[in-house]
Amino acid sequence: MNYRNEPSRKEPAFKDSRGGLTPAVLGLMVVLAAAGGNTASAQARSGPADGGTTGLVDTTSASGFTMTTATGIKVTVNKTPFTQTSEDPAGLFGIVDGDVRRGSSVLVLGLDNTSTITADWIVIQPHGDGGASAAKAHGVIPFEAGVPSPVQLVGTIPASYTEGAGTLVSGTQAYVAAWVAQAMFPGGVVDRVVSLSDGSYEVHNISINWPHHVFVSEDFKYLGAE
Repeated sequence: MNYRNEPSRKEPAFKDSRGGLTPAVLGLMVVLAAAGGNTASAQARSGPADGGTTGLVDTTSASGFTMTTATGIKVTVNKTPFTQTSEDPAGLFGIVDGDVRRGSSVLVLGLDNTSTITADWIVIQPHGDGGASAAKAHGVIPFEAGVPSPVQLVGTIPASYTEGAGTLVSGTQAYVAAWVAQAMFPGGVVDRVVSLSDGSYEVHNISINWPHHVFVSEDFKYLGAE
């Protein structure tokens, strides 16, 4: 079934009433840009790339923590001396000491290598549920061995999109696009972000049966998924 331009889909929390980015997203974009900027590369897509995931913290250690996504994916998060932690209690970002505890709801952005992420950014989500409500509301389908992924489109798929095409991006571009996708469809792990020829982004999800591709506009608005 084709759900392109579906009018009834609920607006995600990262967008304001006019469809633009909230101050929180804009704040993160500014901070990330100041920290590292944008890069693009035609490198192979089979290796580690910048992405991220959302979930609840299971265990913590001096080197990082483990977490579980809304669909049950176990992820190991490694921190470095350069890992930044922030929180968003009132829609405005600020750097904090970043005490990540067991049970914390977090968004992790960094270099993903299958089920291990070396974190550049950890966003603590006070009173969050690890993405469980959003995953349920937006129809994220957990991975199940032997069960084929459905052919299902929602929203708008960029006309420029061809599977396998595009340029791998990292840094600010990858992190903000991954965050927008995770706000709408948490549960999987973003293992890469690709810039398409029209400037929009394809955010690639693994470890879930749907959606595998989430599309984000050049100005970081959610477009659609398949």
